Amino acid sequence: MEFNSTNQIRESVANICKKYGDKYWRSLDKDQKYPSEFVKEMTDSGFLNVLIPEEFGGSGLGLVEACAVLEEISLNGAHAGACHAQMYVMGSVLRHGTEAQKAEFLPKICTGKLRLQSFAVTEPNSGTDTTSIKTFAEKTNSGWRVNGQKVWISRVEHSDLMLLLARTKPIEKVKKKTDGISVFLINIHNAKNKGLTVSPIDSMINHHSCELFFDNMLLPKESLVGKEHDGFKVIMDGMNAERILIASECVGDGRYFVKKATDYANSRRVFGRSIGQNQGVQFPIAECHAKIESAALMVKKAASLFDSKEKCGPEANMAKMLAADASWDAGTVAMETFGGFGFSKEFDIERKFRETRLYQTAPISRNSILSFLILARSDKV
Repeated sequence: MEFNSTNQIRESVANICKKYGDKYWRSLDKDQKYPSEFVKEMTDSGFLNVLIPEEFGGSGLGLVEACAVLEEISLNGAHAGACHAQMYVMGSVLRHGTEAQKAEFLPKICTGKLRLQSFAVTEPNSGTDTTSIKTFAEKTNSGWRVNGQKVWISRVEHSDLMLLLARTKPIEKVKKKTDGISVFLINIHNAKNKGLTVSPIDSMINHHSCELFFDNMLLPKESLVGKEHDGFKVIMDGMNAERILIASECVGDGRYFVKKATDYANSRRVFGRSIGQNQGVQFPIAECHAKIESAALMVKKAASLFDSKEKCGPEANMAKMLAADASWDAGTVAMETFGGFGFSKEFDIERKFRETRLYQTAPISRNSILSFLILARSDKV
């Protein structure tokens, strides 16, 4: 599908979302199910493939357009977290994979024959200290033998492929902590028969997260993505895109909350008039609107820098933090505006409230972002 503008993208995505209304997402949330039908239609329509070059069957568009897709999904009350990883995880293969890997996997991802929705990075004892991961891939004559553990890895049960970050050289034998780390592209179905165990995590949001255990899991040598021992660069390249894309989701969530709160405030009558006539209700909503629109500008700036292949680390992190904060504030105000009804699943506010809360913590916390910004700023002083 060809897209001439982000407005056309937004309109088309909105039309798809209308087919899957609140009841659809409410039911999935209740039963902890995956939106397979929605993801299939988004894939078939070309929206999850906007970043894949045309030569591999994609649209060949940029992050600005990809952000429009995810923002619109969230704005319409859907759960973009179910499919966002296909965009930024794929980028690691596109930018660092071999020609053979790209030719084999990217066209199948475009058609939906394969899903690449998981990136196994986080571990129980390392968290955001990525260089301290313990999962180790030992080189063998035919490939690699992997042992270790990952946690909070999303959509593994609904993906065919997964990227794995593992140490390939002990940390005590490298000059820099970021050295000696490699990235592997894994066929999940094959790996389950060769040492991979997947254990779902019961959590407060329907994010399909799992804990992974690798027990002498065998990988062929062609699984390596990028250069051996140089995988940290591979993931850092993808993390800027991840932060920007998730920030766009938060903008969509924030706008969703503002619209819901405004509509409810205008219709809810107490003491003989709508509660929206009270400045105590109006001002918090107006403030949230201002914060969200400001965050949206930073998201646009970060995405534009990324598409221009310019350095965008500070902007990507600021976009994620500001958008996540704005959406969380808007969710809180929406809950306050709805009062007791905000806690009722029937109104969907509490579902979206839980979903947007995740981005205060993941994929990177506020404090981690602030620490990064201090270091980035000190380099310029």
